Amino acid sequence: MTGGKRSGLTVLLFGDTHLGFDYPIKPRVTRRRRGADFFANYQRVLDFALKTRPDLVVHGGDFFFRSKVSPQIVKESYERLMVVAGAGIPVFIVPGNHERSRLPLPELLDHPGIHLFDIPRTFLLKTKRAILSLSGFPCERGDVRKRFTEHLEATRWQQYSADLRLLILHQAVEGASVGPSDFTFRNRKDTINLKDIPKAFAATLCGHIHRRQILTDHPSHLVTARKVIYPGSTERTSFAEREESKGFFQLDFTPDKRNTWSLDQARFIRLPSRPMVDLLIEGELGANMLEGVLRSRTAEIHPDAIIRLRLQNPDNNQQKAVLTGQFLRDILPDTMNYQYGTEFYRKAGEHF
Repeated sequence: MTGGKRSGLTVLLFGDTHLGFDYPIKPRVTRRRRGADFFANYQRVLDFALKTRPDLVVHGGDFFFRSKVSPQIVKESYERLMVVAGAGIPVFIVPGNHERSRLPLPELLDHPGIHLFDIPRTFLLKTKRAILSLSGFPCERGDVRKRFTEHLEATRWQQYSADLRLLILHQAVEGASVGPSDFTFRNRKDTINLKDIPKAFAATLCGHIHRRQILTDHPSHLVTARKVIYPGSTERTSFAEREESKGFFQLDFTPDKRNTWSLDQARFIRLPSRPMVDLLIEGELGANMLEGVLRSRTAEIHPDAIIRLRLQNPDNNQQKAVLTGQFLRDILPDTMNYQYGTEFYRKAGEHF
């Protein structure tokens, strides 16, 4: 939606940007870093917001990849976000578990257009078409299943009158699935029961789960059903996500004749992700043969790939000794990133 009259409201939802990952301020080794990929996709989301001008932007948490991040990275990340808020597009952020439920240097986000769920709270947003209430609380890293109702009541959401209610969280919700084995969150302390979310919320906009998905308790009645929307991470954070498309959601909410608002459309906008490839060293190749084999194998792989080096024999310490970082940097294209499989960190005979 880039112009013209709109009868509904548009929300841009993204999260799990993990900024600062593989982004050293003073790198000791000159090589390509994945941190630039994370920042590039973060900027693509912000550019899309500036171009399409949604009614609001929601970040679902894990803004950074850990709680202690270089102030330089924090400042750069916030300054880019300030451009969106400065353009008159309200921004709402919920802290995630990687920030230990608290964003670093929050004073740098002092802007009337940026709203932080630093405690359980509800924000009201008045637009020309409706009054929105956005309720949420920072990531609960304890027994959220037991404490969810308590945290939700602390937002005082029921005390506010609104046309459209949205719940903003960074949690696992029952039914969410992750990983190559499709692990599904069920009856766990770290998992919210979907049925505990009040139906008064038109949708729950959620971070934490890196695979994009929409959960519902009544697929055949989507308008009245509970809906939990995960945009997933904006970049692949591990090889467990190598087959997943990354991006963000553009959500359109519209009213019916009785002015009851509901989700009308969820459009997933894909972001570019580099290919991730396992490179298995088979057999008992000696040091003299490894270079030739690696050059031959990597010539068949996309030069922009991220490779994970695996060993058929995890106890071959001679191969491990040869396959050093410097050895790989001398062989691989400068455009590639590499990492080691878990077997490189095992002791002989040890099994993970």
